[in-house]
Amino acid sequence: MSVTNSDPNAERPLTPGMPVYLDFNATTPVDPRVAEEVMTYMASEFGNAGSRTHSYGQRAKERVKQARGEVAAVVAAQVDEVIFTSGATESDNLAILGLAAHGEASGKRHVISTQIEHKAVLEPLEILQARGFEVELLPPTEGGWVSPEAVADALRPDTLLVSVMAVNNETGVIQPIPEIGRVMSGHDAYFHVDAAQAFGKLIEPLRNPRIDLLAVSGHKIGGPKGVGALICRRRGYKRIPLTPLMFGGGQERGLRPGTLPVPLIAGMGTASTLALRESEHRSQAAMEIKEELLTVLAPLGAEVNGDPNRTVASTLNVSIPGVDSEAAIVALKDIVALSNGSACTSQAYEPSHVLTAAGLAQVRVERALRLSWGPGTAGLPYREIARRLRALQER
Repeated sequence: MSVTNSDPNAERPLTPGMPVYLDFNATTPVDPRVAEEVMTYMASEFGNAGSRTHSYGQRAKERVKQARGEVAAVVAAQVDEVIFTSGATESDNLAILGLAAHGEASGKRHVISTQIEHKAVLEPLEILQARGFEVELLPPTEGGWVSPEAVADALRPDTLLVSVMAVNNETGVIQPIPEIGRVMSGHDAYFHVDAAQAFGKLIEPLRNPRIDLLAVSGHKIGGPKGVGALICRRRGYKRIPLTPLMFGGGQERGLRPGTLPVPLIAGMGTASTLALRESEHRSQAAMEIKEELLTVLAPLGAEVNGDPNRTVASTLNVSIPGVDSEAAIVALKDIVALSNGSACTSQAYEPSHVLTAAGLAQVRVERALRLSWGPGTAGLPYREIARRLRALQER
């Protein structure tokens, strides 16, 4: 595909009357350039990448190969280190549970992670624990990040895996991945990073060769839902000893069987190329929005949750004194679409385990709002947001 040079931050058409979308951390709008690529491989280039006897299958196979390269380029991996999955949740499960058999065989049953991980990591860790593994969850600092020294202190000779997310999905706080990689130098534990919120946004930190397993999702970078990848970096010539979670067909080096969703993979490849090429421009545009939001919310006494010096440009988690988050969402729902936490628990709201782990007072946790944005975000009614929140304060 030839990617055009159209403005990546041009306002995209929305359904008339719809609020401005501020929930990019849950999912992003599909970039029109990505949608065009997906439709091409749905409507005309519809071959099965596993079909070897005709040109339809060959073209599909070539597009999958190209997409591997596009994903790999973002994190400086090798093409054959990219395993396509249905998304970061499956990738996290494959990385964590896929190491269980090796841990059992080698006698390494100690796993280190953090209290602020996504459920896609915490729940597989619970499965490991039920299988007899010792799982140690490190608490974050008050600023919402985990100290590399805490990881160093927790490492043991029988540590199998260290799993730390790159960017927190609720606060946007960037975790010190390169520093954690350094303290793991000389230790043979595998390093897994859930990069769902970081892929295509943080470039150099995810290129750290000490990261063994990297989980990413297409729909967090303007790609389609239902596709992601697990990057499995080799150590020299040795592949990571993962055991598949599903069986049948042998696709993706035997780690993820099933017919490859070529249209979704093509879309993720294009989205990856765009994210890498436009990374700096997107970050600058996102920071302008954050600065404006902070300016209009400051007179309300807004409390930023998470160290503001360590957050990505496209996320703001904030508590407004005197304003319950649910009331705020209702009051703003016709002008902006936002959330009060992770989409993974949105069906039954629970107080944020991330903010609670950081030691924030319960009332502040209950007031927390998560705003996240990205390419295409425009027309934000900043002053009207502030006015409605002020009215809630004054009730």
